[in-house]
Amino acid sequence: MINKNIFKKTLSAAAVVAGLSAMQVAEAANWLMLQGTERPGAAGRAKVWGFLQPEYQSTDGTTVQAGAFKNNDALFNQIRPDLNGSSDLNVLRARVGIRGIAMPLDSNVNYFFLAETGNNGVTRFGSSGTAGMRMTDASITLNNIPGARIRVGQFKAPMGEEALQAIHVFDYINFTGVTNGLMLERHFAGDGSGTFVKQTPAGATTASNSQDVNAPITGVSAFRDVGIQVFDTFKMGDIEHSYAVMKGNGNGLNRGDNDSNKDTYLYYSAEQVYGGKGPKRQGLKGYVWSIDGQRTLTTEGAGTYDRKRSGVGMTYRKGKQRAAFEYITAEGMIFTGSDGASVPGTATGQLPGAVPFGTNPNPDSNKVQVSWNQAPTGEANGYYIHYGYAILPNVELDIRHDVYNRMTNVANAERIFTTTTLGAQYWLNKKTHLTVNYEMRDAEAPAYSSTSNTQKVLDSLDDRLSIGLLTIF
Repeated sequence: MINKNIFKKTLSAAAVVAGLSAMQVAEAANWLMLQGTERPGAAGRAKVWGFLQPEYQSTDGTTVQAGAFKNNDALFNQIRPDLNGSSDLNVLRARVGIRGIAMPLDSNVNYFFLAETGNNGVTRFGSSGTAGMRMTDASITLNNIPGARIRVGQFKAPMGEEALQAIHVFDYINFTGVTNGLMLERHFAGDGSGTFVKQTPAGATTASNSQDVNAPITGVSAFRDVGIQVFDTFKMGDIEHSYAVMKGNGNGLNRGDNDSNKDTYLYYSAEQVYGGKGPKRQGLKGYVWSIDGQRTLTTEGAGTYDRKRSGVGMTYRKGKQRAAFEYITAEGMIFTGSDGASVPGTATGQLPGAVPFGTNPNPDSNKVQVSWNQAPTGEANGYYIHYGYAILPNVELDIRHDVYNRMTNVANAERIFTTTTLGAQYWLNKKTHLTVNYEMRDAEAPAYSSTSNTQKVLDSLDDRLSIGLLTIF
């Protein structure tokens, strides 16, 4: 849960924002209402909508510079979601949906449906990387009870602004490190600790002691869950207050629960609205949120573990300026990447404690199973801060700084990832815009010296260039 230290950090950030008279990562919009309800008397029975987002991303393709997987492709320098090259043209998102009211004579019942067909972590998962269309949203909202709207189905859970906002008004192409690492959940059957060397002795026809690479059993959560939410918005003076309470499966997209545990989501925001409407409404908003749940592993590290997330932040949008700050803390189920920073699957190297193969002539004899890993009892935290300024009506310059401090409870496992992103956005029209980002990325292991193999692996991290074009229809 959120503690006093988090609130102190937020108050400090608020003072900085006030002093600068600006900052953003999202607009000061009310995403609970925009995504969960339709305006009475204004919504149609069925509105077809969606967006397309082709992109280009590139790094220098630096390989792992030390350790057991030296000279193998470095995971963090490969381009998502295929992870098989350091530059790639991709249709990242291609979403189409329908929303509206259930019957023309009754605006109290709303529905929202959205499907994803792009090439991303939602549609590609598993050891085979199989892709396919995935339903991301399918919900019904009942607006019959004043002060307590009820939303049921699969939809974005109430959490931090970067995660909760609509992606087609996101100011950057990639999520911050802290949001990607802590909030964009991957679901696994194990923690990745049980991977073995792929032993293929000379003359053998099958491999022995080989295991799955702990591939995710569903796509990334896309910040969504299946559940029921009670929420609403009301005004007191010139301040708009919003709340949400949700119970969800906590088990990924398009899946039933795998245990009897449910996630509890709590959210509250207060916003001074300056004017406008929709996703680009102008205002100053502060918010707090928390998630409390459990995850059950069935293979390596089998058992049930707590998964807690909480955060506090603020957004600002007025005139030419936009801004945001958010601090996030986490306990349990910390995603920690792959073995030795190598791409999951097989790689040339030797896991610690693995049996050496000597001069075995088989070309696969020194291949090892590289696994995705997570720490069921790990802890982490991080923050991001953003500022944007519209230098012209259709041109905006952005800068974002984010820090992700992973595994803070285990000194030898702690890693700090720092990224500063320079961005520019150009609107061809009100529904189509081009985004260019350059991310200056750095990572360190505080417990290790600068000459250690551990730090040398982290020094392999490249900067990243991203160019995206997005159009809404």
